[in-house]
Amino acid sequence: MEATPQILIVSSELEDRRKLNDMLHKEGYETVCASRVSECEDALKTQNISLIFCDRRLSDGNYRDIISALRACNQPAPVVVTSRLADWDEYLEALHHGAFDLISSPCQPTDVLWAIVQARREEHTSAGFVVTTKSRAASATA
Repeated sequence: MEATPQILIVSSELEDRRKLNDMLHKEGYETVCASRVSECEDALKTQNISLIFCDRRLSDGNYRDIISALRACNQPAPVVVTSRLADWDEYLEALHHGAFDLISSPCQPTDVLWAIVQARREEHTSAGFVVTTKSRAASATA
């Protein structure tokens, strides 16, 4: 049986990780948290990751390192970059480097959920992204 898809949260800031984790759990999503690029790489090798929310800067790298790790693992998960600046130039830079989206940090629930919805829409035109909530996963197995 395949593991349930999870959302990976990568942030050097404990409070940011906690808030996003709580927000996603409240919506019924399963999550995995990491504070460093190296922890993210481990999670990509051992977990069924379908979407990543990642700070622009991390203590041991940045979102580009996460995108490189995804490519090295041949993972199709979209990366949503979070940034305190989140201006147009930064948005374009993130997309240029392979991110799916960029949203402002601290993350607002509407921005997070919108990013998830948009990534799901992309699923219909490309392979890979499937995230189920606990309630949908439970009803699918019932």
